Amino acid sequence: MGKKETYESRVEAFLLPLLEENKFELVDVEYVKEAGTWYLRAYIDKEGGIAVDDCELISRRLGDWLDEKDFIDESYILEVSSPGLGRPLKKEKDFARSIGKDVDVRLYRQRDGQKEFTGRLSSYDGDTVTLQMEDGSQMTFERSGIALIRLSFDF
Repeated sequence: MGKKETYESRVEAFLLPLLEENKFELVDVEYVKEAGTWYLRAYIDKEGGIAVDDCELISRRLGDWLDEKDFIDESYILEVSSPGLGRPLKKEKDFARSIGKDVDVRLYRQRDGQKEFTGRLSSYDGDTVTLQMEDGSQMTFERSGIALIRLSFDF
C-alpha cells in the first residue's frame, strides 16, 4: 500500500466511528495533489443533506486528530464537504443507492464513436455496469473501462 492509500485508510478508520456517532455517512476520503498543492478531502453525507455546521464539526475533530497523530509528511489543505450533486459512484453502497437513477458514464476509450453516456442505472456487479438508455435499449459497460460514473443532474 502506497503513502496515499495509507493516509486515506487511516483517516477513514478514524472517521467511521465519529460519523456513525453523528449519524453521517462517509462517502469518500481522498488525498490528491492539484496544481502543486496536496489536499486531504473527506466527503460526508446524511439523510436530508449535509449542512455547513456538520462539515465544521467533523473538520474540527478530524483536524485535531491529524495534528495529534501528525503522520502526513507533506503540507496539505484539509477539506470536509458534501459530495455534491454530481457525486461519483465508487463504493458498493453508492451503486446500490443509485439503482433506478440517471447516471453519467465517461469511458477511457470511445464506444460507438463516443466516450460519454447517460442512462438509468439498472444493474451492476463487480465487473460491469448496465444502463437503461432513453430509447429503451440496454448498454453494459466493463467497470475497468469506466473513467468516471456519477449521478446525473439537469438544470
